[in-house]
Amino acid sequence: MSDKPRRRDELREFLRARRARVSPAEAGLPGGGRRRTPGLRREEVAVLAGVGASWYQWLEQGRDISVSPQVLDAVARVLKLRDAERRHLYVLAGLNPPLPRSEYDGDPICEGLQRMIDAWLPFPAHIMDPYWNTVAYNEASRLVMGHGRPGVSPNCLIAYFTDPVYRSRAKSWETIAPQVVAQYRAACSERPGDEGYAEVVEQASAVSEDFRRLWARQDITVGGQLPKEMDHPLVGTLRFESTQLRVPSRADLTVVMHNAQQDGETEQKLRRLLSPTGRREGMYSIAG
Repeated sequence: MSDKPRRRDELREFLRARRARVSPAEAGLPGGGRRRTPGLRREEVAVLAGVGASWYQWLEQGRDISVSPQVLDAVARVLKLRDAERRHLYVLAGLNPPLPRSEYDGDPICEGLQRMIDAWLPFPAHIMDPYWNTVAYNEASRLVMGHGRPGVSPNCLIAYFTDPVYRSRAKSWETIAPQVVAQYRAACSERPGDEGYAEVVEQASAVSEDFRRLWARQDITVGGQLPKEMDHPLVGTLRFESTQLRVPSRADLTVVMHNAQQDGETEQKLRRLLSPTGRREGMYSIAG
């Protein structure tokens, strides 16, 4: 069986199963609580989604019909699909799935992710929101990268171009800067029309000629691994591999983890920096 007929079969079974699990009462139908038959009828899904009954029947039958994201979202709302199920519906209907939504509300970071980056010690790690604002970091990231330092922008892109302490320590700054800008353009392209990115670009352009020059190059590349070499005033040269990771359940966040390159010295230097003596000395060195 080719891929398209298989997807239609899966679409039929998926919609039937999800329709059966939503009760009339849950859907808000009048008198739904008194009906003994479980699940929604096809006609009820159509009415609640604002589509024609025949069209929805054809959709559930897996017929080769035209569908739009707006209609699929309406059906997903009526069937109370979780985000992963909504994306699966798009795929079965032959459309590109939308970006994942975060399943968490309230605080920008859950305690589990903070524990994860704390457990990464002695290596630096931090977490960014979609616009690259830092929402969490561990102690090594504070001491080495300067996260949380007063007077420094919490936005990683802006800080990269405006923080003189980070720039003086990053021995590979000029090499990595074009890649950083290209990765930010890739992040922008994932969410077209999002004004949050435009605001960050506008702010960075206003304070950095280097950023304006690199942004004008129109380079774009996805986030991945970058080599970094830092010159810390207490422990000397630190060599890292920086990796960007996505957590499916928190698709709005990016975890940036730094691992030591295999030089045999970086980890030892980090452990010294994180020792009680190193932390006391670091209180003074972090400013410059």
